[in-house]
Amino acid sequence: MPLSQGLELRAIGHKQDGVTGLDNDLTARNIGDNIGKASDREGLEPVSSTPVNESEDGTSERSHITASQARVHRWKNNLHFAALCYSYFLEGWNDGSLGPLLPRIQQYYNIGFAVVSLLFVFMTLGFVGGAMANAYLNQRVGFGKVMVLGAVLQLAGYIMIAPAGPFALMNVGVTFAGLGIAMQMAQCNGFVGSLKEHVRLHFGMLHAFYGLGAFVSPLAATHFATVRHWAFHYVIAASISATNIAVLALVFRMRRQEDVLADGGQLTTPAEAATQATQQASTGGRNVYAQILRVREVHLLSIWCLIYVGIEVSLGGWIVTFLEEKRGGNSTAGYISSGFFGGLMLGRIVLLWFNRKLGERWSILTYGAFAIALEVTIWAVPSLLENAVAVSFIGLFMGPMYPIMMNHSTALLPHWLRTGSMGYIAGIGQTGSAVLPLVTGLLASKFGIGTLQPLVVSMMSTMLVIWAVVPRARRFE
Repeated sequence: MPLSQGLELRAIGHKQDGVTGLDNDLTARNIGDNIGKASDREGLEPVSSTPVNESEDGTSERSHITASQARVHRWKNNLHFAALCYSYFLEGWNDGSLGPLLPRIQQYYNIGFAVVSLLFVFMTLGFVGGAMANAYLNQRVGFGKVMVLGAVLQLAGYIMIAPAGPFALMNVGVTFAGLGIAMQMAQCNGFVGSLKEHVRLHFGMLHAFYGLGAFVSPLAATHFATVRHWAFHYVIAASISATNIAVLALVFRMRRQEDVLADGGQLTTPAEAATQATQQASTGGRNVYAQILRVREVHLLSIWCLIYVGIEVSLGGWIVTFLEEKRGGNSTAGYISSGFFGGLMLGRIVLLWFNRKLGERWSILTYGAFAIALEVTIWAVPSLLENAVAVSFIGLFMGPMYPIMMNHSTALLPHWLRTGSMGYIAGIGQTGSAVLPLVTGLLASKFGIGTLQPLVVSMMSTMLVIWAVVPRARRFE
């Protein structure tokens, strides 16, 4: 029986007797054997058949939580989620910093578009390294330790950048920062995707904090771009990163994901915790990579994510240069980058109701069409004011897309590979933060910064085509 039919063997909680019991037992074994064989054909681990502990009347242990226990669980869940949001705020701060500083960095190091684009390349090397290491580290050392390790690497990167040393050292610094960010983002998304309730809302709020960080950061970066010690902007980033390490260490206490989830009542029975631990242990080492790479949905979502992140970083990074050179803006044009990321943050909150009404598939297609139309106006209308307003609304419509994709991925991916798969998707997606900005820089050095708009329009269109072929329903249980 093929695994794609979503069959799952569940233990029966009452006694069987006589021939009927024997027949049912043999049938259950046959189904289990078929599932195991189908799993082998797919190259994936079979779904665990461990049942949730039930009482004699058939009710789950979940129903026996007292009101005081529920309050404690709710408080712990809020604390865990707040720590993740703080980490995501810092990731947004990182991505929003570079755009307003790019003209100042070019001036300080006396380099052109192509050379300064190397910053995006080296940051992507870090992102890819973090994504590749994440699946292995998640199985070997667990959620809490990976989060703290990522935060430490991010801090190390900012410490290298802050002195404004040689340009090569700055590239090493952004590599370390990218490595740490990729680890944290993968773990955050995997954790939220494993929650029992309100997953869509939690994804929206988590990524809204990314937008908040990316909104606040250009406000500070624009100020530092006009002063002598521009790299002191990264002293602020290093300070936030140091507090991030402390928060992650104190809240999660280096524990594995299943232990943290159980602490918040997300895994309410010992059987569930044991099942997750067994599944994670059974997918260790090279095996987990092989299983992830065999899931075709992972590759579709990775390509979509690569284009989305590339558009986001290209607009947030190069729009300031575009407005200064093509629309007569000055150094304060960096605040327009804040408008883009502010729209990104608001879109992830205010459009939640529309997301539910339209559905995940049509939400992205609709918002994408609006974003393309607005991007065309920036391309065609030579007005600084109109372009600034359009950039903010593009951020508004692009904002919900990433959390919608992440939430949809939880409905497509096998649950025993969820954290590793989502880390892979996010890590590969982050390569877009270098590929598209690098292509923009190379085109700008040859044809001028005006090439930004046609490139972004074409990439937005490609992104919508890919989303249209992403499956609607899961093949796995």
